[in-house]
Amino acid sequence: MTVTSAPGKVLIAGGYLVLDPLYSGLVIAASSRFYTVVEDAIGKSNTIVVKSPQFIGAIWEYRVSFSSDYKLELAPEGLVPLLSSHVETLSDLTYRASESKNKFVQLALERTLQLIKEMKGGEHVRNALQNGLDVTILGDNDFYSQRSQLEKRNLPPSLESLRKIPPFVPLGVKIENVHKTGMGSSAALITSVVGSLMIHLKVFGSVDLSRDIEETRRLIHNAAQYIHCLAQGKVGSGFDVSSAIFGSHIYTRFDPKVIQPLMESSIGETSLLPTLSPENNAWTYRVQPFRLPPLTRLLLADVDAGSDSPSMASKVLKWPLEYWTSLDQANMVVSQALLKLSESYRVHPIEYSTALKTIVLRPAVEWHSLTGKNGVVFELIQHFDRAYRAIQAVRQQMKRMGELAGVPIEPDEQTRLLDSCTGVPGVIGGGVPGAGGYDAIWILIIELDDASLGSPLANVQKLWQGWQEMNVSPLLAEESLSSGLRMEQLNEVNGLAEAMKFVQE
Repeated sequence: MTVTSAPGKVLIAGGYLVLDPLYSGLVIAASSRFYTVVEDAIGKSNTIVVKSPQFIGAIWEYRVSFSSDYKLELAPEGLVPLLSSHVETLSDLTYRASESKNKFVQLALERTLQLIKEMKGGEHVRNALQNGLDVTILGDNDFYSQRSQLEKRNLPPSLESLRKIPPFVPLGVKIENVHKTGMGSSAALITSVVGSLMIHLKVFGSVDLSRDIEETRRLIHNAAQYIHCLAQGKVGSGFDVSSAIFGSHIYTRFDPKVIQPLMESSIGETSLLPTLSPENNAWTYRVQPFRLPPLTRLLLADVDAGSDSPSMASKVLKWPLEYWTSLDQANMVVSQALLKLSESYRVHPIEYSTALKTIVLRPAVEWHSLTGKNGVVFELIQHFDRAYRAIQAVRQQMKRMGELAGVPIEPDEQTRLLDSCTGVPGVIGGGVPGAGGYDAIWILIIELDDASLGSPLANVQKLWQGWQEMNVSPLLAEESLSSGLRMEQLNEVNGLAEAMKFVQE
């Protein structure tokens, strides 16, 4: 059995600009994860059964055929052809058993097996599938709106209430009808599936992802980026897949041209390995490690309904280059201000804590006026004030850009909510993640283990529960403090083994 997980994401700076290799984005990996469990089946030769127990009827069965010719054999009508190949390799992989199709799962299996075939040979894949495979995919509750679950249990929208919902709770809907929360579920799903298959089919031999073997992660990254783009029908920025692989970081995208030839070819027409290999220097993405400052916490909320990011992007991307440069500079000030705080904690941990105890009882707008005798503490307060002002500057520029482009990047409703949140003592800043819109917000708060200093977390939740203009429901996710893609032990993930047994008819 092989179990891997990949985190969701929150892009807190770099919306729209991250689509251009000239600019970077600050992406935070979330503690909420997608899990893929791959097991050898019994008596299911050359068959892969995939199930997603959180949804109604989410079971897909794929049959792998082997032949000695070079010809692609199309599957019978009603079946989806999945894989073709050369002599002594896979011929086709057909789809059946579910009334719905899952393009993301299909392409993840198809292209990953094709890549493994190229790396290890057709006989290796044949042997690996001689008993068949059972694949189970499950996402943490945060990837999907839990409003209906809270209503069913007569619980208010709070973190405490969300903890009462069973992990991997069955959602009672078909997969195409689920309300997502915008945390990058498709990227996390594909990354976990690709990683699990490559590890289970022994592409790397002995693997320990905790050791951060660069070539292993880069190969899975390249494959997942390609497959995710293929499933979406376009080459996106890739920050969501990148955070699913590497965790939180400052991301600069790859040149879209690197995978364009593969996007335009059918399976088997073009070899995947020369393009997806970590040795291919055409992959020009950059990843600068990042972590939010100590004693702070990322807080996320699901807010009403989402906007149409593709149509918004098409309008925003027409904006003049000079505006992009100004916004990029503001984004980088946010990144550098937060990095500076982390470095300050490393050098002056006691003074850092003292500074937080000084500002946690005051709204951020007052921090710049604070004075003190301790020069280091005062300097650290100034660093927090700069972080607050930098986040506010990005918000202002993003909102202005949306107004000029005629799209709701930070709608007025979100502005009023965010302004109220940033007025809560101990809140460093916040914004609308990624492309913006109505569906979510993020807040960065101070979190100290001292009840006498109040609780920004409790006060923000109280604000949300009393908010009348929109329904605001928190998410459990924080920043993931471990790596991106990682291997798991089944029984160490709360509720995972139990959820695998559930099937919704």
